[in-house]
Amino acid sequence: MDPVTEALIREAEILIEGRLVDASNATLLGKVREDIAIIYKPIAGERPLWDFPTGNLASREVASYELSRLGGFDIVPFTILRNGPYGIGAVQQWIDIDEEVDVVAYAQGQDPQLRKMALFDAITNNTDRKYGHILLTEEGKLFGCDHGVTFHEDNKLRTVIWQFAGLALTEEEIEQLRHVITMLPTWELHHYLSMSELAALNMRLNSLLEAASFPFPSEDWPAIPWPPF
Repeated sequence: MDPVTEALIREAEILIEGRLVDASNATLLGKVREDIAIIYKPIAGERPLWDFPTGNLASREVASYELSRLGGFDIVPFTILRNGPYGIGAVQQWIDIDEEVDVVAYAQGQDPQLRKMALFDAITNNTDRKYGHILLTEEGKLFGCDHGVTFHEDNKLRTVIWQFAGLALTEEEIEQLRHVITMLPTWELHHYLSMSELAALNMRLNSLLEAASFPFPSEDWPAIPWPPF
């Protein structure tokens, strides 16, 4: 993203244009300039979740972006925590998708970008990787959205991308894990995650590195989010 667009998303007034009615929490479509669309998710519009009693969805959205950026995954659109018309919330760059793509068929394929997303989801313990959260642009760039239910201390990985389960990690992926483990203490994710969530994140990273393979679905937790779209 160019510096001007980033600065506008960080600081410009948010003009609300509508609400995404399919979302379970307040998810507002807005703009910070006529040609720069954003998604704004105010903390005040979040509904309490029994299995995520601490923290908030917006902070985990930002933590996911920071890990994606700093870890070299480049999966999550630019996301920050800032004030808006309804208080502090996550503000994320809007991604235009290729409407011609059959996302269900695509998500079951072997695009290396999907493999990267699968590893990212295993690290962040994403419990809600639905088809609708897989965004492919007309240029063929893959993004993922809706990372509010991530980083739980317990194994809650639920995803529609299981085709890589059990496959050995490549040397590049192993080096990526090592990089994240080494740099994690310097990334200041404590601004967004609890100490127990950070400890669990570190344990998952080391477990993935020790196994050197993609995880299989848990026998104690549904493998696929419902509904899957």
